Amino acid sequence: MADDNRQFIERYVREVWHRHDLGALERFLAPDYRRHLSPTAPPLDRARQLERLDGMRTAFRDVSLTLEDVLADGDRVAFRSTLRGTHTGEFLGLAATGRSFTVGLVDIVRIANGQIVDHWGGPDLYDLVRQLGANFGLDPDVT
Repeated sequence: MADDNRQFIERYVREVWHRHDLGALERFLAPDYRRHLSPTAPPLDRARQLERLDGMRTAFRDVSLTLEDVLADGDRVAFRSTLRGTHTGEFLGLAATGRSFTVGLVDIVRIANGQIVDHWGGPDLYDLVRQLGANFGLDPDVT
């Protein structure tokens, strides 16, 4: 099972991220999918996750994801990856800057019946917006 789930995540990255096929999400995400972005916010459902990824594609037309590590144990898969792109559209209220970014991600998913049911983690958004030039008064080296 663990090896099948590891291969499932590799297919997910290939189809959704490398081929830019957001329509494939319906095959990979269960109808009752939950994306847990914060312990204090309600999880996103499948439709909201599709909107989220579409927004990433709009803000970063060349966005790419590289799998670095994939660890599977039973119905859970943890994967570390690198997200890269160029800021070509509005993102989190920031107008396009043309700047490139490289950030890390750590995700854990639970797979049931051949689809992702629960998904935790995501990109380091603070590092991403910092690389785009946002300064929250915390980093004096950002201009």
